[in-house]
Amino acid sequence: MGIRESDRARMRELIDILNRASEAYYNENTEIMSNLEYDGLYDELAALEEKTGITMSDSPTEHVGYAAAAELPKERHEAPMLSLDKTKDREALRGFLGSHDGLLSWKMDGLTVVLTYEGGRLSKAVTRGNGEIGEVITDNARVFENVPLRIPFQGTLILRGEAVIRYSDFQKINEQLEEEAIKTGDPSFVQYKNPRNLCSGSVRQLNNKITAERHVRFYAFALVQADGMSFDNSVENQFRFLSEQGFDVVEYERVNADTVVDAVGEFEKKAAHSDLPSDGLVLVLDDIAYGLSLGMTAKFPRNAIAFKWEDELAQTTLLGIEWSASRTGRINPVAVFDPVELEGTTVKRASVHNLSMINSLQLGIGDQITVYKANMIIPQIAENLTRSGGIKAPEQCPVCGAPTRVLKDNESEFLYCPNEECPAKKVQSFVHFVQRGAMNIDGLSEMTLEKLIDEGLIKNYADIYHLKDHKDAIEKMDGFGARSCEKLLSAIETSRDTTPERVLFAIGIPGIGEAGARAVCQYFDGDMDRIRRADPETLAQIEGVGGKLAANIKQYWDDPQTAAQFDRLMEELHLETAKGAEMPQTLAGKTVVITGNLKHFENRGQLQELIRQMGGKAAGSVSAKTDYLINNDASSSSNKNKKARELGIPILTEDDFLEMIHYNSVSK
Repeated sequence: MGIRESDRARMRELIDILNRASEAYYNENTEIMSNLEYDGLYDELAALEEKTGITMSDSPTEHVGYAAAAELPKERHEAPMLSLDKTKDREALRGFLGSHDGLLSWKMDGLTVVLTYEGGRLSKAVTRGNGEIGEVITDNARVFENVPLRIPFQGTLILRGEAVIRYSDFQKINEQLEEEAIKTGDPSFVQYKNPRNLCSGSVRQLNNKITAERHVRFYAFALVQADGMSFDNSVENQFRFLSEQGFDVVEYERVNADTVVDAVGEFEKKAAHSDLPSDGLVLVLDDIAYGLSLGMTAKFPRNAIAFKWEDELAQTTLLGIEWSASRTGRINPVAVFDPVELEGTTVKRASVHNLSMINSLQLGIGDQITVYKANMIIPQIAENLTRSGGIKAPEQCPVCGAPTRVLKDNESEFLYCPNEECPAKKVQSFVHFVQRGAMNIDGLSEMTLEKLIDEGLIKNYADIYHLKDHKDAIEKMDGFGARSCEKLLSAIETSRDTTPERVLFAIGIPGIGEAGARAVCQYFDGDMDRIRRADPETLAQIEGVGGKLAANIKQYWDDPQTAAQFDRLMEELHLETAKGAEMPQTLAGKTVVITGNLKHFENRGQLQELIRQMGGKAAGSVSAKTDYLINNDASSSSNKNKKARELGIPILTEDDFLEMIHYNSVSK
C-alpha cells in the first residue's frame, strides 16, 4: 500500500516546527512553545514515522551527530558508473524512442551520489568519483536536507541521485561571504562561481557540520537494486516506489516519439525560472527489459541519452571593459559589446570575473568575440576570435583615484582598491537605501549617487534630505537640469513620509530583508524605540529572525557610528503607522500563494501586500505550509494547482478569496 502524500507533507511540517522550537530553546535561550505542546507534536511525528516507516535526516527523533574525518575513504563501485551519450538535436530524441515510451527529466547539475540502505537504514553513501572509484561520504549524506535516514523497505536498496544546492541557497551563501568580507575588511575572499562547485565542495567536506550548513539536497534519478521487488518492467514504477520510501525524485514527464519535442520545450520554459541547477535533460526508456537488451558501448549505456541545451552563440564586437568597484574594495571587469539577441533577450554586457580571465582571453578593444548565456541565464564570453590583447588593468581606482593593487587568490588575480574611504565601498549602501522596497526615491540611480558622492554632497543617509540646499550645484551636473533636479528633490521630499518597516530595511542591517524588517516591525507595533532597545533574546524569538540576525540588529544599535547616522536620519523622516495594524488580522498565521493573472489588483505585489497587512504570509511556492492557493483559473493543470490538489490545499479564485476575507467591507 502506498504512503499517503498528506502524511509526508505533515511530517515535513512537524519537522520544521519542532526544529525551530529546539533552535530557540537550546541555542537562543527562549521558548516559542510550551513543553506540553512540543511533546504533543513530537509524539505525532513519531507516530507518523512509525506508520510510514520514513525518518528524515533532519527529524528531531533522529539525532544526527556531527563528525569529522581525517580523510574521505575511497571505495570501488560494484559496477562502473558510465556517462550518458549526449545530443543537442531534439529530433534525435524521437529516433531514440522509436515506438517506446520514455521518461524525460532534468539533468541536475550537482554531484552524483550512490546511497545504500540495509534493513531500512542508510548504511553507506559514495560519490561517483571517476565512475569506478568514489569517496565514502556517509556522514555527510546523513545531513542532506531531504534524505531519509530510515525507510519502510527492509531489504537492500541501492539508488543513485544528484546532490545539488539551489540557486537561492547559493546566492545566500555568497552574500554571507561578502558580508563577512566587508565586516573583516578582507578583500581576498572568493565567492563560489556556481552552485555545482559549491555543492561538490560541500558534499566532500571532512567535517559534516559544514555540509549541514550548505543546504545540500538530494534528488533520486535511478534505482539500482531493491531485493525481491518487481516493478512490472517500468522505470516509472521504480520512481513511484522511491517516492513512497520518502525520496524526492527528479521531476519527469512520460513521453513518446510524438510528444517528446514538445515536452523538451516545456522544460526549456521552466529552466530560466527553476531554483534547481540543471544543464539539460535525460531521456530514459521506461521499458526496463528492452533498455537492458540494448546493452552498452564502452562509454555509454544505450537505455538513456542526455539532451544538452544548445547554447545560442552570437558574434559581436568588444567595445571596452568597464571597471566596477564593489563594497569589498574589489574592482571587477565587465565586458561591454555591441548588443546581441540571446535566448529572447538583448545582451550587451558580461562579467569577465577577474584579471586572469582577461589575460587568458587576450581581450582587446575591437576584438570579435562570441557570447552565450550559461545554462540559458548568465551572459558569458565563449571565445575571442581575434585575440589582439592590449587591455590593461587601471593603475588607479576608477572611483577614488587611489593606486590599485593586484592580489592573487587560488591562482586567480584580481584588482583591489585599498582606500578604506573609497566612496565605492559606500555607494552600494546608498543604492540599497533608495531602492523601491526601502525609501523608494525615484531618480537616485547608482550613477547619480556616485556623482553626488564624488561631489561630496552625500556622506550619510540624512544628507540626501539636504540635497535641496545644493540645488544650483546639482542642476549643473552632467545629466541634470532644472526640471530633472526638481523632480529628484520632489521624490526625496515624498519619501520623508514612510513606514517603520521601510526604514528598518533601508538602513542595511546585514541579513535583514523586506520580510525580516516587516516581521520585526509587526512584533513591536512599528515602535522604533522599542526595536532599538530590544535584547537579542527577544529579537531571536520573532519568526524568521533567529539568533544570528538578532545579533546583527543589536550590533547595529551598539555601534556608535551607525547609531548616530540613524539618529540623524530619523530627524528627517515622518513615520506612519503600518497599515497592517489598522486592518483586521483575518489571515493571521496563514500562508497564501498567488499564481496566474489577476483582475482586481494591478499586480501580484499589491495583492501580496494586502495579505501581509491582514497578518498573512505571501509565499512563492506551494508546500505543506500553504493554506490557500489563489488562481483565477482554478481548474488549470499548472504545477502549483497540481501540487495544491495533492496536498489538499484549497484553490481559490480571486473573487473567492476576497469574499472570504470580506475585502469589500474592509476597504470601505
